[in-house]
Amino acid sequence: MPGNLTLTAMLPEHFLLSGIVLLIIAEIARKGSKLGLWIGLAAVIAAATSAGWLAANDLSSQPFPWHFSVTPAVLTAKALLLALAVPVVLMSRTEFSDGEFNILLLSSLYGLCLLPSADSLLVLFLGLELMAMPVYALILLAFRRPESAESALKYLVLSGAASATFLLGVSLLYGSTGTLTVNAFAPLITSSDLMARAAVVCVLLALFLKAAVVPFHMWAPDTYEGASVPVTAYMATLTKGAVLLAAVQLFGNASLADPSARYVMELMAALPLVSIVWGNLTAMRQTSFRRMIAYSSIAHAGYLFYAFLGTPQGRWQAVLFYIVAYSAANLLAFAMMPVHEDDAARDRLDTLDGLFHRDPMAASLIAVAMLSLAGLPPFPGFTAKFVIFRSVVAAGFSTYALLGLLGSFLGLFFYLRVIQRMFMRESTVSAAVPPRAITGVGFARLAGVLCLAATLLLTILPGWML
Repeated sequence: MPGNLTLTAMLPEHFLLSGIVLLIIAEIARKGSKLGLWIGLAAVIAAATSAGWLAANDLSSQPFPWHFSVTPAVLTAKALLLALAVPVVLMSRTEFSDGEFNILLLSSLYGLCLLPSADSLLVLFLGLELMAMPVYALILLAFRRPESAESALKYLVLSGAASATFLLGVSLLYGSTGTLTVNAFAPLITSSDLMARAAVVCVLLALFLKAAVVPFHMWAPDTYEGASVPVTAYMATLTKGAVLLAAVQLFGNASLADPSARYVMELMAALPLVSIVWGNLTAMRQTSFRRMIAYSSIAHAGYLFYAFLGTPQGRWQAVLFYIVAYSAANLLAFAMMPVHEDDAARDRLDTLDGLFHRDPMAASLIAVAMLSLAGLPPFPGFTAKFVIFRSVVAAGFSTYALLGLLGSFLGLFFYLRVIQRMFMRESTVSAAVPPRAITGVGFARLAGVLCLAATLLLTILPGWML
């Protein structure tokens, strides 16, 4: 393959790598505090734009055969995920004043971009690790509260356990098939061989742990609470979405309606259903906004894995639409959170009491985010859930679809409780914004406006993506 075609196919990754190099140079030159935000923002926008441009031109290529390839669908997924990283970069200005955050974020995004293109399990593993390892440092980077060290340690240990489980599954898959290609995974789902089934279960359990599916969710609440707002927003949206896209790559066109795949079907139905119910029930009791979002994300991981019960034809579409709708709403809520000197005080739900009377714009945008996350029409969260449950019913799993739908109603309580606090309670905190965060607040508001635009676009024109 000509070198220029290889360069073109990996253009998004090259823009991210160039941004990392420039950020390191800026840090060495002691200008990171001035240039970090702009270099990081330019790199992410350039990477997203290049991925969208290549998708629009229907590029299909294999720069590294059997290891890395791109198609218009893969490039579209990269473009959307990278576009969702723009609000994260903007939000970071409220917490980080140098280039270290952006170096780590771009490094994580590089790994994220490898996942949809992975044709081999080795590249898939490399992408998962490159995406996760910078996040360990990001959790500690702001260190606004003592719990941050514990949060980073839990994420490190349990993410390492997920990686070990994944590698065990890969080794069993290689022993069963003699190959490490991603395409070898789907046929094993319907295999009766014990080693093949063990490989499938190990890989699935690793993905469940990465996505915080019950009972492998223990790390998420503490990690989300201990990390700073931009880092929590990134973990709750893009990293989770990338793990699901990796799962879609693995499943390929495999159908769980096949009787020989019953063991996988039961696993993919039971644990996500428990995640939906447990996540929504536990979120009701939280007094911390970030812990509430953590349990909410556990429930949403259940909805996303439910998509694998559906028909294979619409799986990629359903998962990608859900990721974009869910991420836009979550990022919108985080971007509009009131700023406070004390990180723990900022995180308490009672900080939102009477927010509409202090900041009508922030309260209104957070309300839009909560309504979309709750899955109420006409917001895109409703469309995303509808697409997934429709696919599950079409595959013949009507009972599971009904149970999942009933579980989703449990989430209405805590989402609407946030709105009730903002609009129907008296304010209990000062409206003053800390002087040091005034500049950062402007960037966060811009991030909120971008997320609102994406949410409204998906509300009005869902067919644009579907």
